[in-house]
Amino acid sequence: MQLVAAELVESREILPGQWLQAFHAPALTVGSRAGQFVHIRPGDFSGLILRRPFSFNTVDRASGQITIHYRAVGRGTDWFTRLRPGDRVDMLGPLGQPFEVDPRSRHLLLIAGGLGIAGVRMLADDALRAGREVTLLFGAAGATEVYPSSLLPDEVEYVVATDDGSVGHKGYVTELVRDYEGWADQAFACGPAPMLAALARLAAGRGSRLGVATLGAKPKRGGRGGSSKTIEPGSPAARRRAFLQVSMEQNMGCAVGACLGCVVMDTHGTPQRVCREGPVFASDELDWESGW
Repeated sequence: MQLVAAELVESREILPGQWLQAFHAPALTVGSRAGQFVHIRPGDFSGLILRRPFSFNTVDRASGQITIHYRAVGRGTDWFTRLRPGDRVDMLGPLGQPFEVDPRSRHLLLIAGGLGIAGVRMLADDALRAGREVTLLFGAAGATEVYPSSLLPDEVEYVVATDDGSVGHKGYVTELVRDYEGWADQAFACGPAPMLAALARLAAGRGSRLGVATLGAKPKRGGRGGSSKTIEPGSPAARRRAFLQVSMEQNMGCAVGACLGCVVMDTHGTPQRVCREGPVFASDELDWESGW
């Protein structure tokens, strides 16, 4: 984790009320991984105290640039839209736990709802560089909120669902998953909690529907009956063996685990801080019925 002064390179509104900004921040490109985020402080003159969390949307280590994608919804995010190239902001990162891709995975299914695209976008670049195939399922309310295909690598298969049917499949993006769950080795999602809960239920039934093997470690044999390495809940190995990993979008206050404002519950009833133990979790480790 580093504290850096990042310089704005480019700022543009890519969808109504949604902004894509590029910052020169070479120190933050080193060691950053898909699923992690930065915490950015608005200017002192804004009268705003709390930093704002933004996912690493893309990271270009050659140029030293990162991008963030966000919706202007209040005074804090509106302040960022007023920045101009050359302005500097105070960034803290990289923060949080990243997505974990099993080395054996060849086909990755990414699922995003609305602004959740910012949480999985970097993973598409990483996967393609590693020679993997990527399908992105994207859901939005209507055509005006559909993520521009021009902002995606050509190699990504891009499938859209809209609630009103104005573009692509008419209905929820979760309705598309069964068409791809047999092809995918792993799935990664970010979006509203109801969408993630629905995806978690689908993932839980995938094995019985398809009769497929998982990517979990093969038990070691030997000695008296053999043994297998214990995988700790919440660990990178636990995420890596899960078919579905989710990036949570809870509001964050401190982003360092102190305020407990972003807590979700796991299946053992233990509070998990999205900013520290997350934002990425194995979907089968969270209690989706707790309401949080």
